[in-house]
Amino acid sequence: VFVAMLLLFVPVVRPAPRRPGAARGARDVLAGLSFVRNNRVFLAAITLDMFAVLLGGAVALLPVFVKDVLHMGPTALGWLRAAPGMGAALMAFALTRMSPWRRPGKALLWTVCGFGVATIGFGLSEHVVLSFVCLFFTGVFDEVSVLIRITLEQMITPDRLRGRVASINHIFIGFSNQFGAFESGAAAALIGPVGAVVLGGVGSIVVAGAVMWRFPELVGLGPLASLLPDEDD
Repeated sequence: VFVAMLLLFVPVVRPAPRRPGAARGARDVLAGLSFVRNNRVFLAAITLDMFAVLLGGAVALLPVFVKDVLHMGPTALGWLRAAPGMGAALMAFALTRMSPWRRPGKALLWTVCGFGVATIGFGLSEHVVLSFVCLFFTGVFDEVSVLIRITLEQMITPDRLRGRVASINHIFIGFSNQFGAFESGAAAALIGPVGAVVLGGVGSIVVAGAVMWRFPELVGLGPLASLLPDEDD
C-alpha cells in the first residue's frame, strides 16, 4: 500500500519547460482571473454553479427539517444527509456508460433547473421518503453539473494557466458552499426553513434562466471533446 501511494507522486506526463525569462509577478498571478473573465463560456458555467449552490443549500437546514418538519430522529437525518452523495455516486457511474452530450451547455442549464425543482420538492415535502428522493436527485443533478464544468475547464484552459484557473474554480466552489449555508440559515430565521428552501430552489431556476439570456454562448456550446484551449487570453 505504501509503495502504491508513492506511485501517485510519479508524474505521468513530463511538464513542459517554462519559457526563458517568464516572471512570476502580480500580472502572472492575475492571469487566471483574466482568463476566466474573458472566456464567457467558462464564466457562465461557474457563475451558474455558484449561484445555484448558493441559493439551493438545503442540506444546511437538514437538522431543522428532520426535527420540526418531518418529526423524525437521528437515523432519518443520517439517511437524508447521505442522499445527495448516493445520488451523485450513482450518477457518476451512470455517466461512464452514457454518450457525451452534443449540447453540454443546454444540459448544464437543464440540470440546474432540475436541481432547483428537486430542492423545491424537498422544501415542500412532509414525508421522509419523498424528502430522501428529492435530495437524492439534487445529488444526481449536481454530479452532472460538476462533470460538465470540470471537463469544460480542462478542455479550454491552456496548459500554462491550468493551476490558476483551477484555483479560481475551487474558490468559487468553496464560497458558494459555505456562504450558501449561511444564506440558508439567515433566510430560515426570517421566513422559516420551508420558505427558505423553496425560495432557494426557485432562485436556482431563475439563475438558470438569467444565465441562458445573458450568456447565449453557453447555450450554443458544442461537444466538449471538440473544444480547444483558448490561447488568446
